Amino acid sequence: MLQARPGTTADELGERLGVTERAARRYVGILREAGIPVESVRGPHGGYRIRRGTRLPPIVFTEAEALGLVMAVLDGRPSATDVDDLVGSALTKVIQALPETVGRQAATLREYASAAPDRYSYRPDPAPTSALVAAVALRRSVLVSYRRESGDEWQAEVDPWAVVVRHGRWYLLCRSHRADAIRTYRLDRIQAVQQTGHEFEPPDDLDPVAALEENLGTGWEFDTRVVFDAPLAEVAPWIRPAMGRLSPSGDGCLLVGSTSNPAMYAQEWLASIPFAFRVQGGPELRTAVTAVAARFAAAVAGGS
Repeated sequence: MLQARPGTTADELGERLGVTERAARRYVGILREAGIPVESVRGPHGGYRIRRGTRLPPIVFTEAEALGLVMAVLDGRPSATDVDDLVGSALTKVIQALPETVGRQAATLREYASAAPDRYSYRPDPAPTSALVAAVALRRSVLVSYRRESGDEWQAEVDPWAVVVRHGRWYLLCRSHRADAIRTYRLDRIQAVQQTGHEFEPPDDLDPVAALEENLGTGWEFDTRVVFDAPLAEVAPWIRPAMGRLSPSGDGCLLVGSTSNPAMYAQEWLASIPFAFRVQGGPELRTAVTAVAARFAAAVAGGS
């Protein structure tokens, strides 16, 4: 507007934007913070105008917005400090497109900031992720090719309800046609995505994050069933959603779920819980817990 009609007043801006004059002045202030040289001229023929010869950048951020963006990228993708990284290359282009004063601050932050990688996070391939997001938006069923941690591969037709990011991990929340049940798949293990001609309608009351939390520990190949002697209220803070569902049982509580990696379930999850427990179900989990117990027992055998 200011380029097309130099001399536009705050009152005129407010009228065209459908906001108050005060809000229009605030918008002008935001443009100035973003490095856009907006000049104001007093008098009957005055108003706002863009400094002559100014070439507007394709992306306009305030300094706080630009720094916040760089911080968020580095927090989620530590390798973005490297310009050869996929996201690092994209971030370079964004910074180069910013006004000089704003871009300089963002580039300095990126150059001198260091980020430690999260060993529990996984980066999915952008190609299948993009295909899944498109299918979610179009409400089209997809055929996904999935590879388990063991290396086994299989295909399944699912209704993709949502893509959810949780603690640095990307998941597909969906309904499996074969199982007729809700399933959660890690995006970094999805090898390929192919749309089908089938349409679907997600549940009207769907809360993707809550549904993911509730179903993370279901649908895997090895069943788990663990009894704790402590009350549910004390055990619950130590239970990850991916471990299964916790419910009261007598004087203690019962954890029922499933896993594709019994060894990890035993030595990383169960071993860290400071309460007595018994493995009631899941022969694979019993074997894994036995191995962990033997290793710990051997560590103190023969000691003083």
